[in-house]
Amino acid sequence: MKEDTSRRSEEQQPIAEKADAASREREEMQTSYDELKSAYDDLNDRYLRLAADFENYRKRMARERENLTRLAIEDLAVELLEVVDNFERAEKAEAGGLGEGMQQIQKLLMSILERHGIKPIECLNRPFDPECQEAIACVPSEAEEGSVIEEVVRGYCMQDKVIRCAKVVVSKGKEE
Repeated sequence: MKEDTSRRSEEQQPIAEKADAASREREEMQTSYDELKSAYDDLNDRYLRLAADFENYRKRMARERENLTRLAIEDLAVELLEVVDNFERAEKAEAGGLGEGMQQIQKLLMSILERHGIKPIECLNRPFDPECQEAIACVPSEAEEGSVIEEVVRGYCMQDKVIRCAKVVVSKGKEE
């Protein structure tokens, strides 16, 4: 019987070693899993914070852009109010000085616009340019064919960008 018990214990020994090895391997895997889970949680937390920071940045930039636009419009409006005041003064003035008053107001308004980079587009007696002009009529005249003979509505550009096309009458040339 002693042989049976010693044989069993010899047989159980490799099983016990295998069980211990499996247990150690499971512990190592659990430790590795816990480390990976911790790293994932850290990265996910960083990602969420970064996404929130970016969203806050985007909102702040939109607010700042809106404020800058509002301030630019306000500055222009304050300058244009001076023109409105002059129009009111011209209405109250005597009829004789009305023409002169209107010329002064126009000069003031044009100088304000030029300070803000807004300039009129010169069209008269120049070739028609569809980039900055809109032809509203084409009439026969003594002028060269395709040249602008009348400016109905003046066009304006701001820093080389057309903000309003000029409405013009274009010559057909001499009618025979």
